[in-house]
Order: sequence, then C-alpha cells, then structure tokens
Amino acid sequence: MILIGGSTGQLGKEVIAQLLRRNAKGLFAVLARDPEKAKPYADQGIEVRYGDYDRPSELGPAFAGIDRFLFISTMSQNRGEQQRHVVDAARASGVRHVAYTGLAIRDIATSGVRELMESHFETEDRIRASGMRWTFLRNTMYAEAIAQIAGPKAPAEGVFLPGGTGRVPYALRREMGEAAANMLLQEGHEGKTYTLTGPSSWSYADIVAALSRRAGRPLVYQDIPEAALADGLRAAGLPEFVIWLTLGTIRDIRDGQYDLPSRDLATLLGKEPQSLDEMLGAVFA
Repeated sequence: MILIGGSTGQLGKEVIAQLLRRNAKGLFAVLARDPEKAKPYADQGIEVRYGDYDRPSELGPAFAGIDRFLFISTMSQNRGEQQRHVVDAARASGVRHVAYTGLAIRDIATSGVRELMESHFETEDRIRASGMRWTFLRNTMYAEAIAQIAGPKAPAEGVFLPGGTGRVPYALRREMGEAAANMLLQEGHEGKTYTLTGPSSWSYADIVAALSRRAGRPLVYQDIPEAALADGLRAAGLPEFVIWLTLGTIRDIRDGQYDLPSRDLATLLGKEPQSLDEMLGAVFA
C-alpha cells in the first residue's frame, strides 16, 4: 500500500490525479490533516488517513500497513521539526520505503533562503539514517512561480525583477506530480536521487522573449535593484517572511543556484517536459 502525504496540497493533488489516470485506485491511501479538505477523496472511495505533523503521537495509525510513503515536503516555517516527527513515525510503523520531495539547488550553504531550505537536506539525512529505503526527488522551481514572482501584468508589460542573467530549468507542477506518481508505481528507484528539472534553463530575458511572442509585440525585462523590489513588496503590504523568501529566491536565481538542467524528469515522465512557451501558456492562462 502506498501513502501520499500532502494530499490536499497542490503537488499532492497532481500526484493523485496521475495515479487515478494510471488506474491505481485501491493501491494507495492519502494522508490529510483536515477532513473537510480531504472529503473529495473520500467521496471518490479513496482511503483517507488523518494525521497532523505537529502531533507526532497521532501519526502511528496513519502509517499502519504502509509499504511506500510519498513524503511531500511542507512549507511551514517549522518544517524541520515537523518532518523529523514524520520520519520517526514512519520508521517506527515499519514503512519500508520513503520517497521525499526536496530541492534542486547547487549549494544550500550559500543560498539566500538557507534558513528555510536547509531543512530539506536535514530531512534527507534523517531518512538515510533511519534504515528505511529511500528515493529523493529534488524538485526544480515550479513554472507556476514565474507568474507568482513576475506578477500578473508580466504578459502585457514585461518583467521587472533583480534576477540578472540567472537561469532556471523550470517545470510544471503537474509534470513533477506525474513523475512522482510514475515512480511510485515502479520498482528499482530505491537509493536514487533524481534532479527533477527541465532539460534546458531559461533566464528572465528568455521568459520575456517568450511572452513577447505570445503578445505579438516586444516586451521588456528590466533588471531592477533588489531594494526597489523590496520597497514595492512592502508597499503592497506583504508579510516580512514573504518578502524575505521572495528576495532570497530571486537572489539565488541571479546567482545560478537553480541552474541544474537534467534529463531525470523526462526519464520519469517517459516523454519530454513542456517547452517554455507551453509552460508560460499554462501558468498565464
């Protein structure tokens, strides 16, 4: 039996959609904290197991009889503590194989968001030390983040960000969910680390060139100072944590931290990932 963690989140929903397309209903259960959010799964006859990562004493029953666990990382500011609870509960319950979704980055020690993202690698270390078999799916930045960071006006006005000439091998969340689901239904992935990125990398100038093709007119990419972006985010009333995360992420883009193109995503998909133009069509639809 497979258990899908983070089942009501965006990536989890994509994994489950692919499992259902692969006629795997009955081979997996979903882990959720909120019964209301999980109700659509229960309504489809999918087994729902409840557990709260902040309540480790309650996690044991959720893992009972589970052979393989897809551990989709959380976005909580106390992610490290939460995920220690999960790894320990899975090990104590006899889970055989954990597949963890982490981060594809060059050097976490020099990352602008190290304080949050280093917990990915701490979790990997804890899984390795647990004695459970493991597979690590190190995900690239979602293509959906282009729209979030560049803003909804980008298709009409261009991009104004301090990203320099940094490049990212973006991929759609849907395709990363599909790749994870395919892996869960196959054997032979234990002990492997997959860099789930696109086969090519793109800069903000490349993104604007693609948006210009869509708009039928030239748009501009302006590499603005980081302070100007920070001022704009504060003026928009965004919380300081979101501002810190946005600035640190763009700094990492500028510094080439995410520029890790790979064929791993294409291999697990069994096909080529979407092109930049196709991705932008999806995220700005």
